[in-house]
Amino acid sequence: MSKAERPDTPDAKERFNEEAATYTVKGADKPDIEAGIAAIRNVVKTLPARPGVYRMLDARGDVLYVGKARALKNRVTNYTQVARLTKRLQRMVAQTRSMTIVTTQTEAEALLLEAQLIKRFRPPYNVLLRDDKSFPFILLREDHDFAQVRLHRGARKTKGQYYGPFASAGSVRNTLNALQKLFLLRSCSDGFFRGRDRPCLLYQIKRCSAPCVGRISTEDYGELVEDAKSFLSGKSTRVQAKLGEQMAAAAEKQDYELAAVYRDRLRALTYIQGSQTIHAEGLGDADVFALASKGATICIQAFFIRGGQNWGHRAFFPKGVEGLTDEEVLSQFLMQFYDDVPPPKAVLVDRAMEEADLMAEALTERAERKVEILRPQRGPRKKLIDQAARNAVEALERRMAESTTQAKLLREMAETFELPDPPERIEVYDNSHIMGTNAVGAMIVAGPEGFRKNNYRKFNIKSNITPGDDFGMMREVLTRRFARLAKEDPDREKGDWPDLILIDGGKGQMSAALEIMEEAGVEDVPIVGVAKGPDRNAGREVFHLADGRELTFPTNAPLLFYLQRLRDEAHRFAIGSHRQKRAKSFTGSTLDEVPGVGPTRKRALLMHFGTAKAVKSAALDDLERAPGISKAVAQKVYDYFHPRG
Repeated sequence: MSKAERPDTPDAKERFNEEAATYTVKGADKPDIEAGIAAIRNVVKTLPARPGVYRMLDARGDVLYVGKARALKNRVTNYTQVARLTKRLQRMVAQTRSMTIVTTQTEAEALLLEAQLIKRFRPPYNVLLRDDKSFPFILLREDHDFAQVRLHRGARKTKGQYYGPFASAGSVRNTLNALQKLFLLRSCSDGFFRGRDRPCLLYQIKRCSAPCVGRISTEDYGELVEDAKSFLSGKSTRVQAKLGEQMAAAAEKQDYELAAVYRDRLRALTYIQGSQTIHAEGLGDADVFALASKGATICIQAFFIRGGQNWGHRAFFPKGVEGLTDEEVLSQFLMQFYDDVPPPKAVLVDRAMEEADLMAEALTERAERKVEILRPQRGPRKKLIDQAARNAVEALERRMAESTTQAKLLREMAETFELPDPPERIEVYDNSHIMGTNAVGAMIVAGPEGFRKNNYRKFNIKSNITPGDDFGMMREVLTRRFARLAKEDPDREKGDWPDLILIDGGKGQMSAALEIMEEAGVEDVPIVGVAKGPDRNAGREVFHLADGRELTFPTNAPLLFYLQRLRDEAHRFAIGSHRQKRAKSFTGSTLDEVPGVGPTRKRALLMHFGTAKAVKSAALDDLERAPGISKAVAQKVYDYFHPRG
């Protein structure tokens, strides 16, 4: 199958969407299994016996489930045989009111498209990865004479070599530190690079070769880049031998200072090799997955091996696993995992999967090279699988112990704050600014499973608020948050409404929050204010309730520690968001705010006038003469900087 035919390409997506059709049977909005069966039977009448993907939709049009089939007619017909369905699927059929069908050329195409749609719609009856944040990679850029090495997330559009995925940003940073020590590659931005007239601190501590000020030639820097590529590709032995030869040659010439540099780089390489907690030499590129389950909780442990090097490990706890076998959960997990992560040559798993060959075929099509899904029975690969399996069991036991403790804390919280039930969703709000500038509001979310980082939100303060007006900032944040909630989920069915709100502040913040919520027509969501105690001492916090009461806890109370963690996490997120905004403002330009001036026109103006200040003071005639700037745009720029009274 050609690339243009694959479902993850724009042309293919458009073709598949044209083939999609929606069949609807009107029925009661409330769950009704007879109405659901009628809707499905109506679809079955027109279905072909071809591969494809189907979506179950509820009365509001929200996606309940995404599935794929080798023969759509046969697979969808099964949902009308209620007696054979699990309780979970019976609930799904009872909610179904319509279906959307997409036909594909092959079952492998259907499998790929299914993973894309699950990630897009996140249906409640599918197996879902809890954390949908993209995985970090190392990017070695190739669009500059002196390649930059840096952490990268998201779409891989920049020209260069990508190495990953890594299990976490921490794993990337450790490797980046190693690359800096070993190969002295720059990590700074192009703007910082161009602005240097003397070496920065990284050069002084021997973590950069200072190409910005000519301390190394283009050819020598290119050689360092090639060594870094060899190291990241698993050829560390070759790099080690080369460094040893260079150190010996420098010592023979009695250039002991240079020999010491090579010695330090060798030590760094030896340390990295010795710090590998997972030994995978000779394995090449592979991902290792093992599953452990207990009751309705499942843990999938992943090891990422690239070039025989351990690039970290991570435990996943997928949701939506009720009524599915462990093998089915692992299969669905893997296809979602590789929806935006390039698969390695070998995917090692700890159990047989019915569709392993089909999955390997689909991943091979996506990667445009052979991908194997293997279940090792002996040798080094089997030892890796066993190690992953042990880690999965241990991670599952830790999660279940934490869940038990968490459930106890949430029950105690409900009793303390007089909530009807233990909260499923807690939202914590905080603000951050410096003298009112770069003001940011932040919301973090926590629940029985811990922090839900993919639900965190930051709010750039847009209204004209007096600098330092924390009440005004809180007013804007809560107003925007609950206006959007009321619009997107008025019936409170999606689980996005909080059961408890924590506000970082005392009586004043609490009163302001209550007033805001009353104006928004939301009076049934409990609010608690968290005020720092006397002398701002941790452990002496005062908790303000809506009825005016104040509570304090013993300094060693577990619930106090938990509430402090929530408050501190909100503070951390708010500070981080503020710093990002402030850093962006330092590198921003007054031209960013001019309507009608995008990156291309901004670049044209700066190239012509040199600075944003010169653009601001330019006459209209001068603006019109700038290349690529029309008279209309020149007028907009002039009017922006010279408003008429």
